[in-house]
Amino acid sequence: MSASSTTSVSDTIARPTITAVERQVRALCERHAARLQFHGWHHVSFVRDKAAEFAAVNGSDVAVVETAALVHDVNYLVRRNSTAAAGSGLRLSILAAAGVDPDVAHWIDAIVDEAEMRTRHRDITLESQALSDADTLFKALPVTPVVLAHRYLAENGVSLRELANKIVGEQQNPHDEGFYFYSPAAAAAYSRWATANLTLWQCIQESLNDPTVERLLTAVA
Repeated sequence: MSASSTTSVSDTIARPTITAVERQVRALCERHAARLQFHGWHHVSFVRDKAAEFAAVNGSDVAVVETAALVHDVNYLVRRNSTAAAGSGLRLSILAAAGVDPDVAHWIDAIVDEAEMRTRHRDITLESQALSDADTLFKALPVTPVVLAHRYLAENGVSLRELANKIVGEQQNPHDEGFYFYSPAAAAAYSRWATANLTLWQCIQESLNDPTVERLLTAVA
C-alpha cells in the first residue's frame, strides 16, 4: 500500500484509532519512563507532531505517518540499544489492539524500518521521508546534545565514543549526499543545525583521541 492507493487519507486510519494508539504508547512511555530517558514520550510526541506536519506538505498519508511516528521507537522497550526491527512484534500488537487494519499495520511497520537512520537511502517512500525528517530533526536540534545526549548514553548503555561513532557513521553519508532531510523546506530551515551538530560530534570523536581528554572524562565520570 502507498500514498497513491485508492484509499483516501481520511479513511486510512480513523482519528479514534490513532487516539487509541497514542494512549497505549503514552502509557508505555510513562510506565517505563526510567528506562526511556531519551526515547520517551517527549521524543515520541515531538516526532509525531513534526512527521504529521511534513506529511501534510509532501502529499503522503498523514494519518499513517502520524501513527507510524507514535510506534516508531517501541523497539527500545523490547531491547536496549536495538534497531527498529526489534520492535516489530510489539508495534504490530499495539496497532492490532487499537483496531488498525492488518494490511495498514504492516505498511506502518515497513515505514518505520525504511525510515531508520542507519539504513535509509535517497529513494524511500514519501511516508518514510516524512517520518525520517521528523526523527532526524530531533537528532539535529541544537539543544539535543546539550540537554539529551547524556540521557541517550544512560538509556542505551553506550560510551560517549560509541555514540559519537554512531552519529558520525550513520549521518555523514546522508549529509554529504544531500538527503539528510528529504523535504526541501526542512532542508532550508534546519540544514545549518544539522551541519553544526555533525561537526560537533566529529570534534568529539577527535577530542577522545587525546589522552588528556580521556583522563579528564575518567576523572569526572
